Amino acid sequence: MPRFTMFRAFVAGLFLCLSVMQAQAQDRYWVQIEARQTLSEATERARVYARRFDDVEGYYLGRGFYGIVLGPYSEDLARQELRRLLRDRQIPSDSYLQNGRRFEQQFWPIGGGSALPRDTFVPEEEPVPELSALPQTPLTAPFETLREARASEAALLRTEREELQKALQWAGFYDAAIDGAFGRGSRRAMEAWQLAYAQDPTGVLTARQREQLLLQYNAVLIDVDMQLVRDADAGIQMQIPTAVVAFSEYQPPFAKFDGQSSLPTAQVLMISQPGDAGRMRGLFEVLQVLDIMPPDGARQLRGNSFFIEGIDEDRHTFATATLQDGEIKGFVLVWPAGDNQRRARILDVMQSSFERLDGTLDPNMVPPGEDQAIDMVAGLAVRQPKLSRSGFYVATDGVVVTTPEAINSCSRITFDRETNAEVIGTDLDLGVAVLRPISPLAPIEVATFQSDTPRLKDPVAVAGYPFNGVLTAPTLTFGTLEDIRDLQGDDRLKRLSVPAQASNAGGPVMDASGAVLGMLLPHAGASTQALPGDVHFSLDAALIASLLEELGVAAAQTTASKPRDFIGCFVAQGR
Repeated sequence: MPRFTMFRAFVAGLFLCLSVMQAQAQDRYWVQIEARQTLSEATERARVYARRFDDVEGYYLGRGFYGIVLGPYSEDLARQELRRLLRDRQIPSDSYLQNGRRFEQQFWPIGGGSALPRDTFVPEEEPVPELSALPQTPLTAPFETLREARASEAALLRTEREELQKALQWAGFYDAAIDGAFGRGSRRAMEAWQLAYAQDPTGVLTARQREQLLLQYNAVLIDVDMQLVRDADAGIQMQIPTAVVAFSEYQPPFAKFDGQSSLPTAQVLMISQPGDAGRMRGLFEVLQVLDIMPPDGARQLRGNSFFIEGIDEDRHTFATATLQDGEIKGFVLVWPAGDNQRRARILDVMQSSFERLDGTLDPNMVPPGEDQAIDMVAGLAVRQPKLSRSGFYVATDGVVVTTPEAINSCSRITFDRETNAEVIGTDLDLGVAVLRPISPLAPIEVATFQSDTPRLKDPVAVAGYPFNGVLTAPTLTFGTLEDIRDLQGDDRLKRLSVPAQASNAGGPVMDASGAVLGMLLPHAGASTQALPGDVHFSLDAALIASLLEELGVAAAQTTASKPRDFIGCFVAQGR
């Protein structure tokens, strides 16, 4: 039985509102101009800078460094200020943008007051020295003429040239192939980088400029402490950001490294299990329903490998694995959304350092515990829908009838979490919605509508998913037909006595022959009266068939026939 999954838009709207507030907080950028290893030195340098600039601030950056910055600005204004100040040579040539993620305790201005006005006189005896590309890492390469730069560039290995292209790409100056060939695209990128950092635009990087570029490229990795981790049980060796994740447990097929206090939403999973192509496909499908993997993003299974990328307002997740010699190995990186430059750099290092060792995780290495749950996979939560309702197939191409409650303001609808669906018709007055799968779907059986008038007190059965999807197959809930009208005499509805649950709504109401009498409507009591829990109403089958006909869907109909076992194989679950 297919399920169709609904993600309510009011939840997406809440995420959107939260993401806007986060964006406002993250849209604060600084120009970092210096860092010192003692508070006294950093305070003295901040005091010097404050005589020239009126927006000097100082923050402890962690790991023993105190940073001096200008700002805050919006991102665009920060970039403009950086270019202007570099062009005018007012700040060190290796100054760079800082998004404040590393900022901890503020030490300047003292007491949180404003810095001195920018036009304050700067004594000549306290000049601002030129600093290195990373303040704590002085440049060591020699200064070169253009001729010397060409000569030293010619001596570079191909891997070194590729690394420079990657650094230029990461910095936003290069968008061509990483091939180690310095053609026109590479030369234009080098020239653009030189202009951005107030250097002569020759299109050939000197040894010192190459060193500065690579230091900037690798600077984002300093605070995450990329270290080579060897896991003999998983049979994997790779670099991971050890400052933000630490090993937590084995839950085959995963070795889990969970986020620490500095970045609790980060996570790394090593994937290790024996398997074949079938298990490879199964893993590919399972990863896509986990809560850590947002549903939107590129994904591909081809041959003996796959990758999955998921992006939403909260996280940016990447997973990859390959099948080789009967072993499936790979990794998952979960990272906060919006931190794209650092995430991309970390992911590049993880991929290039990944190495397969002998052995895989033993599937039985962890005994079953009390924390087992059907909505968990290897200790990871399965992504849950915000609402669960039922529905049923009415055509051989997979058209489904359900209640509009199941799809109101939904941003995404799927059958079985995989097949995307679209709304092809609704009648809010009747309380019915009609969905069609976007890709082909062939249900085992479709509903047949009963066209004869049923008899009062006849037995009926509601087919659906009364436990919000805990059971993977539909359940029959039995009751009786109490009236062929509702309590106000509306003959479009039938009154039932049946102990149905909320998630049964949208499912078919069947007679003893298995023919559909109607669709169960959501339970709704009067505003001043609460109806008994077993009182429910169903929409008449003829009205549903008429709506389907208007939509060009031919519904099968039957007349009263010999009673037989109730059937439910055409039931769909709406979630």
